[in-house]
Amino acid sequence: MRILSGIQPSGRPHLGNYFGALRQYITLQSGNEPFYFIASYHALTAVQEPELLREYTVGVALDFLALGLDPEQSALFAQQDVPEVTELTWILSCVTPMGLLERAVSYKDKIAQGLTPNHGLFAYPVLQAADILIYLSDLVPVGQDQKQHLEMTRDIAGKFNQQFGEVFVIPEPYILDSTAVVPGIDGRKMSKSYGNEIGIFDEGKELKRKIMSIVTD
Repeated sequence: MRILSGIQPSGRPHLGNYFGALRQYITLQSGNEPFYFIASYHALTAVQEPELLREYTVGVALDFLALGLDPEQSALFAQQDVPEVTELTWILSCVTPMGLLERAVSYKDKIAQGLTPNHGLFAYPVLQAADILIYLSDLVPVGQDQKQHLEMTRDIAGKFNQQFGEVFVIPEPYILDSTAVVPGIDGRKMSKSYGNEIGIFDEGKELKRKIMSIVTD
């Protein structure tokens, strides 16, 4: 099967990224046709300093390799290296109903967290749909928090196919129930935006401080 997934370079990966997605990337690369990308355009909703974004992008690539991604088996690339993705984003935008985007839970969550609403944040699922559909992906490993976005991708692909013929493959999600939601140190979903993450490469006093602050029952 053709596998497609990506990770935002908005900082160093944490344990939620690893158990929710990265570990599945490594497992699925054998015997399949995997495409894994660094989602720099998606990160622009949170990181808008060019030097920092470049640093994070290279850092995520190195982390992928350190965790076991094999370039002989998997395609690893930066989102901006395929400009056709943004072209497809515009085309898909013209068939995506506003109501579909207005129902996006992640958009409402980010606004509730204090992020300034803008078109990039609102139209995020359309770019994500273009990322997935342009490679005719069969399977998309994601965490539970991205399940709705994948359902939106399926809706957009279905609407496009209905209007223009069978162009896109309708992708299936790959979600492991055991790691669908990885809790952070405060009990909420582990996320850099919540500041409750434990980094994959944390060590020493910083790692101990985080572990000792974990909320228990």
